[in-house]
Amino acid sequence: MSTLHVTAEVLAVHEHPNADALELAQVGLYRAVVAKGAYRTGEAAVYIPEQSVLPDELIGELGLTGRLAGGAANRVKAVRLRGELSQGLVCRPKALAGVDLARAAAEGTDFAERLGITKWVPPIPPTMSGEVEPAPELLPWVDIENIQRYPDIFTPGEPVVLTEKLHGTACLLTYVAEEGRMYVSSKGFGAKSLALKEDPRNLYWRAVRAHGVAETAAWLCERLGARRVGIFAEVYGAGVQDLAYGADGRRDTLGYAVFDVSAEVNGAVRWLDAAEVLEGRLPVVPRLYAGPYDIGLVREFASGRETVSGRELHLREGVVIRPAEERYSTVTGGRAIAKAISPAYLTRKGGTEYE
Repeated sequence: MSTLHVTAEVLAVHEHPNADALELAQVGLYRAVVAKGAYRTGEAAVYIPEQSVLPDELIGELGLTGRLAGGAANRVKAVRLRGELSQGLVCRPKALAGVDLARAAAEGTDFAERLGITKWVPPIPPTMSGEVEPAPELLPWVDIENIQRYPDIFTPGEPVVLTEKLHGTACLLTYVAEEGRMYVSSKGFGAKSLALKEDPRNLYWRAVRAHGVAETAAWLCERLGARRVGIFAEVYGAGVQDLAYGADGRRDTLGYAVFDVSAEVNGAVRWLDAAEVLEGRLPVVPRLYAGPYDIGLVREFASGRETVSGRELHLREGVVIRPAEERYSTVTGGRAIAKAISPAYLTRKGGTEYE
């Protein structure tokens, strides 16, 4: 899940092709359906992204009582309105009536706290939870921003690689060579530098043991001369999320696919190509494309059917975009990496979002 920022943005307003009383307000590459005439191109307004949880007062002010997602009807979710995908909310809250939104847009001011908006945190099923312990040596995973929100992360024609984004739950493993010990965690616990104590009922530990991940991490540490190695993978299957890829997370057929590897060598942590460094020792996420960056091509690959099972069992969640050569991004202030999500995935019914 990407980082929550509620910011003022300069809009580009487009005609809605299927509704005379509606328009499309564009932020980055996102478009949100708005009332016709409410905003003009070049004006600034507040953009509230998907997965934001709104306070009741703001929900009422925006006329959205009972119309948002979640059990409390307070979560922003992508929807189709008169045939057009609407992602996030564009508004001018009363609480910011005296704020120069154009200036705030230029300065990148974050209004989340001021507006009482928080980031939605999915519930944790018992199989993905357990007893935890401090793990300061754990190599962290990073939030991946959506390319629609930050379209300038990559430049047209830049060599990139697209891998399929799987709908499972992220499993973090760090192997520390000098201790001969591994730490296993989830994305949520890992963000707090916590590791899960070993439990044969725990989904992450079951996947790690079933695929011999610790042994591969130890081999990789020796090969690279690394003090620590991090292996980041998606665990998937029935009972994990609503998309299963023909696997079953409740049995021995649970799915496991590596999407990233990091290593600390000579005091510096660097990111490595998982398919290249693992040499077939662990399953990796499918690589769908390698070539010049083109946003239209990215959108095409983000949609369609999954390729993990080899049987196109259901829709694809999306893709992850990486440069062919790992680099820093001034846009994100970190790794140059992004995701693009399928509109069909965003608007599917009965979806789960555990992590």
